[in-house]
Amino acid sequence: MRIGIDVRYLSHGLVGGVHTYVKQLVPALLRAAPEHEFVLYADTKAPFELRDVPANTRVRYLPYRWAPSSVVNDLAILRRAMANDRLDIAHFPANYGFGPRGTTTVITLHDAINVMPLRAIIAGHRKDMRTIGMMTYLHLMSRAAVRQAHGILTVSEHARRDILRYCRVDPELITAIHHAPAPDLRPVHDPEAQATVRERYDLQRPYVLADGLKNPAVIVRAWRRLPDAIRSSYTIVFFARHQPLPIVHEAVAAGYARLLLRPPREDLITLFSMAEAFVFPSWIEGFGIPILEAMTCGAPVIASDRGAIPEVAGDAALICDAEDDQTLARLITRVLRDREEAERLRNLGYARASQFSWRSTAERTLAQYVRFRNRASGSVRVTVSPTPTRSSTSVPYQSHEETF
Repeated sequence: MRIGIDVRYLSHGLVGGVHTYVKQLVPALLRAAPEHEFVLYADTKAPFELRDVPANTRVRYLPYRWAPSSVVNDLAILRRAMANDRLDIAHFPANYGFGPRGTTTVITLHDAINVMPLRAIIAGHRKDMRTIGMMTYLHLMSRAAVRQAHGILTVSEHARRDILRYCRVDPELITAIHHAPAPDLRPVHDPEAQATVRERYDLQRPYVLADGLKNPAVIVRAWRRLPDAIRSSYTIVFFARHQPLPIVHEAVAAGYARLLLRPPREDLITLFSMAEAFVFPSWIEGFGIPILEAMTCGAPVIASDRGAIPEVAGDAALICDAEDDQTLARLITRVLRDREEAERLRNLGYARASQFSWRSTAERTLAQYVRFRNRASGSVRVTVSPTPTRSSTSVPYQSHEETF
């Protein structure tokens, strides 16, 4: 087969879950299928992140001059380039895309957010005009792409069920294939490396690690409930790829939290490895890759029961409601005071994370390409429901989008 993949997420300087998916899946696909031809479609906004692609792979660069270039590439130039390359499969791994006529089109829809009613999407995000414009564009493009797709991949059974609530589609056309931890993840036990990171960030106490963009308010509320002995001996270390909500800065000003903006990946891996616990009370996750990152590095995990988190965590994490600060405080206390419990979670986390691999993800993805191509001759297409099959609710703002 000749397989084309939209890899512009790897030429835009992006970060986040979708970027991680594309960056890890594409090399795994190239390694798993040397008998197939691949064409990767990047653009010229930023240097392309992949190096040393194999002989069966070509990289084509689409023009990029300014922000509207992405729209032109979305709607015209990419489709024309794919038609010229006579692809068998066109895969769009970042929620939307439009393959040429005669080519089996596959999209990875990471969650249902982009296909929910627009009012619910906007209600869950900051209300500045740029964000509203971006969310509206992604919503319209994703719904149009779903209508034209021959097959949809998603990243969890939870996401698959959620998509089916908003899209009228043969369930056979949506397949859940899990993410996996990145190959560079491993526990950092070297005392010198740990000491260097502690000194760099002035970490004088043991700490609980948390993503400052994933419902930090409930962590702060829970921390205020902890016994004084714990609060005086530990701190919260929030990391974030951009400025978090004000509650994080309030906790920092109060002296019981630290905020690390955009720490280098090597430092973050070491921070996971040294953490007494990783707390992830996210409101919504199509998958929840930080959970596997923490488990791979040996951090005991405490997480919410929302989205795909229970599916990914299995029995290797302590789970509570995303807004239940009282239970969260009890679970944090349990892990910090009970070393046997912390070690139990650490060992369960290692075992759970080892069940996920990008090789398996790539092999399953290739199998779905074949299945969708075989079904495409029947012209089975997805239709998007004009109204959801359940009442829509807004999602409290937490950063999950990645912008061009």
